Amino acid sequence: MSKPKQLPPGAVIGILGGGQLGRMLSVAASRLGYRCHVYEPGAAPAGDVAHRLTTAPYEDEAALRAFAASVDVVTYEFENVPAEALDLIESIVPIRPNRRALAVSQDRLAEKDFLSGLGLSVAPYAAVDSAEDLAAAMAGRARGILKTRRFGYDGKGQVRVAAGDDPAAAWAQVNAPAVLEGFVEFSAEISVIAARGQDGAVAVYDPGLNVHRDGILRTTTVPCGQPARLIPEAVLLASRIVTALDYVGVMGVELFVTPQGLVVNEIAPRVHNSGHWTQAGCAVDQFEQHIRAVAGLPLGDGQRHADVVMENLIGDDIQRLPQLLAQPDTQIHLYGKAESRPGRKMGHVNRIRR
Repeated sequence: MSKPKQLPPGAVIGILGGGQLGRMLSVAASRLGYRCHVYEPGAAPAGDVAHRLTTAPYEDEAALRAFAASVDVVTYEFENVPAEALDLIESIVPIRPNRRALAVSQDRLAEKDFLSGLGLSVAPYAAVDSAEDLAAAMAGRARGILKTRRFGYDGKGQVRVAAGDDPAAAWAQVNAPAVLEGFVEFSAEISVIAARGQDGAVAVYDPGLNVHRDGILRTTTVPCGQPARLIPEAVLLASRIVTALDYVGVMGVELFVTPQGLVVNEIAPRVHNSGHWTQAGCAVDQFEQHIRAVAGLPLGDGQRHADVVMENLIGDDIQRLPQLLAQPDTQIHLYGKAESRPGRKMGHVNRIRR
């Protein structure tokens, strides 16, 4: 493998997507002497801290060309960018992580096929393109989850289905190419944040224990409290995935803990909500690690130096800010969003566990 070409200080990193992940990537890049140019069609919390912001739709070819010409490399905090926009950008400047990682993660069926092809365990699944397909896929199953193949996140684009339910009614709620996943009986969900550099080096953070409510991550706790034998298994599994994709950057890998071993729930080709704990628990957090990777720098040490509980501040949770500010051993990250709404992530806190 050829030696990575490191971006010099002062280089510009383009970020597709201007949400909170782009905001924290911009802050991390600034610490390493880089500037960030954010491209976002809508409201952009990242624009408050980035060097430059372009507000334009992904269909605006002139804006995309100008954006690509102004940066040295492009990455993303949001994977559902239209392929046509990526084609145009990639004709001008490199995109990291690569397009294969995006193609796999943008489509739940492609993702399941890829993971299964690596010999990894996933939930039983079937492609569903109609109510008739759903009825056939549910035959012999007590329950399942119907998920859109594309554009689902934080519980959106998902419908729970049980034996005896009307398949036409369930299909009408999705009405798009989908996947039916069988339920996995699991005792816990953990996630691993893995990074891979341009030189092929891999660094993996300690797994965190995730707790969800209403399809949205509420807390991640590190250490995860799972059997010690599972930790190296989770680390090696994540390493296999990023290596197989020739990946450059940080990836989140969500795993179910079952009596039969670890089952891969999904992968996210970007910095991940369940990795926010690294901001308080590691010398090099996931955001700096991602910038290091896409800029061709050596990866940092992902070793954990503190036990941490990360809690998302969702909707009206932001009203607890005065109490949170008074708590010891608490690191607060707000996302600069003016309006709180139910289900909207307004920030997060990292608490050091003594």
